[in-house]
Amino acid sequence: MKSKHMRKDRSWPQWRKTGIAMGAVLGLTALTAGTVAAGPFLRKQPSHVDPYHAKVAAAGYVRKTARVNTITLSYAEGPDNGPPLILLHAQLLDWFSYSRVLPQLAKSYHVYDIDYPGHGETRTPADYPMTANRIGADLSDFIKQKIGKPVYVTGNSSGGLLATWLAANRPDQVRAALLEDPPLFSSEYPRIKQTIADKAFKTSHTAATQDHPDDFLLYWIHNNAAFFRKNVGPGTPFLLTRAVQMYRKRNPGKPVELRIIKDDTVRMLIRGLDQYDPRFGAAFYDGSWNKGFDHAEALAKIRCPVLLMQANYTIDDDGILNGAMTKEDADHAMSLLKHGKYIKVDSSHVVNLEKPDEFVRILNGFFLNR
Repeated sequence: MKSKHMRKDRSWPQWRKTGIAMGAVLGLTALTAGTVAAGPFLRKQPSHVDPYHAKVAAAGYVRKTARVNTITLSYAEGPDNGPPLILLHAQLLDWFSYSRVLPQLAKSYHVYDIDYPGHGETRTPADYPMTANRIGADLSDFIKQKIGKPVYVTGNSSGGLLATWLAANRPDQVRAALLEDPPLFSSEYPRIKQTIADKAFKTSHTAATQDHPDDFLLYWIHNNAAFFRKNVGPGTPFLLTRAVQMYRKRNPGKPVELRIIKDDTVRMLIRGLDQYDPRFGAAFYDGSWNKGFDHAEALAKIRCPVLLMQANYTIDDDGILNGAMTKEDADHAMSLLKHGKYIKVDSSHVVNLEKPDEFVRILNGFFLNR
């Protein structure tokens, strides 16, 4: 297995009814123009350049790396316009998934937008343990080495779990935390077996422990071919594979960003999958990611102010959770927090990407009005 990362996770099924993959189905409809026309269609597609690359650069962000213990941590740093703010993206995505909020955040904070291990351009050794304890400790050492003072931290999904870890275990480093739809309790083993995520984590586990694909994005497309054929169209897996291959030929060394996918969140998902290490998802599947990190104990230890943001979720007829956490999970978390505040947002899982203005308004109201 490549130590850079092989690439995958909560794949298609997990994101399906949290709003992301439903948008993906609509976005990928453009790929079903027909297998016969696939060659000319793909050849006519210019290389996609997301306009937020320029907006993020204009706001003063610079891509950097830092050697922290055994890893090379990749991150984007903004100008020093206020207190330090750590951003920890959702699993399967990377730092650029925050691009819709980065320009606004740069006006009030000194932003550090981090690719934590298993994601983006961060590099880890082949034997790196994908656990909350190890990743959290490395993030803490990054704060100590590169920032040197207490930070605000916000994390989405698995990034929210890491933000929880930091607030619980490094109280002197965290001023306040915003947890954006974290899978509290629901991602702990064996409870995770009752979530849609488990099906996707199984695919990551198979990739990491058995198949060891060199190209995780194409492996992910292949292993979800039946879903694409049923929900989008019979030629979709072939067309999507060809689109990825042609993008790479035209843009060597760059994360895949497909113009033919109109939905921003889905495009970010493809970009994230192109850089993802399935060992990360595999650790959720076998329960090792949370080893030594009990969510209830961690929440009870936190002394700083915490805002728990919950997005939409559903429960299938068979009791399977589609989403990060139930209202009961959120209520349980709030009962444990010493200085907790709760907010429900009408959004799918990645609030900062689907509703960036609302996310920034909520974040500023919590962090700056203290």
